[in-house]
Amino acid sequence: MSLTVRIRKKLSHFTLAADFSADDHFTCLLGASGSGKSMLLKCIAGLEKPDEGYIELNGKVLYDSEKKIDIRPQDRNVGYLFQNYALFPNMTVKENILVSRHKDRNLPEVKDRAAELISLLQLEGFEDKYPNRISGGQQQRTALARIMMSDPGILLLDEPFAALDANLREKLQMEMKDVLAEYGQQVIMVTHDRDEAYRMSDAAGVLKEGQLIVFKPTRELFANPETVTAAGMIGCKNIVPVQIQNENELSVPSWGIRMTMTKPVPLETTHIGIKAHHFGNNKDYIFPVYYCGGMEDTFEHIIRFRFQEQEAGSADVWWKLPYAQTPDKLPDEIGFDEKDILLLH
Repeated sequence: MSLTVRIRKKLSHFTLAADFSADDHFTCLLGASGSGKSMLLKCIAGLEKPDEGYIELNGKVLYDSEKKIDIRPQDRNVGYLFQNYALFPNMTVKENILVSRHKDRNLPEVKDRAAELISLLQLEGFEDKYPNRISGGQQQRTALARIMMSDPGILLLDEPFAALDANLREKLQMEMKDVLAEYGQQVIMVTHDRDEAYRMSDAAGVLKEGQLIVFKPTRELFANPETVTAAGMIGCKNIVPVQIQNENELSVPSWGIRMTMTKPVPLETTHIGIKAHHFGNNKDYIFPVYYCGGMEDTFEHIIRFRFQEQEAGSADVWWKLPYAQTPDKLPDEIGFDEKDILLLH
């Protein structure tokens, strides 16, 4: 299973420019609203036409601007799950699932396949219900079964959990991950939810104003996002500009601190990021601080502090501590380890 995408498409506020190859089972594309995520999926599906470029799926060329190849959407063998699921309201669950096989819906093998998908997606007992009589999660699984019925070579999921409440979202993420692993086909999903991307994907990329700025295995992306935008997308709360003093020394003017590193600092480094969970009082770099306040989250304390020499007007630093690890008295000095510094550009 493989997908190669090299396309450009001019949009109203920016040019969508994506260049990547995905061989992993489950790939996520992260980006803020309006970053071009859905447009990229539509170009792969053939619902939108790039201005130029190349798209290949499992050895079949779907689009090649130089050779004037542009395969019709219905001939691309691509399954597209829309945000609103796009079920036919006047059809039952079973009829929706069978819509792509309408002409041969009475063949034994087609009936058997529909029954398999109904069982796989836990829709037994809902076959004769209409979309407005089932839950959002059941609607989502019906739409997914309808796509699977046509046996596509790839599934494209456009923020499939965006409209669901938090509890249902996590439950369905787990269910869908298991279902898609069993299904075995390649999946590309777009989302703005970092937790969703981390839980579900093998590889992930970040889009910023149409540009795919980083693309790598998911765990590597979260460990080393490389860019300021990607670090923000994975949830890093503390991102600040830095100055390189020499190949091993960094200063953070807004925090009023300096650090001598054991490894050379890449010359392209313009910022550092420290995740809120990575502060403590037994670290490589320790600095005097004072506290500004905080609040309680569901399972942890969010503490705001400032370094002793921090610039006025600069943002407070965020420190997150599980309740069980929060000391009775907060320390006068805290810091972070060198391994937890994200070097960004």
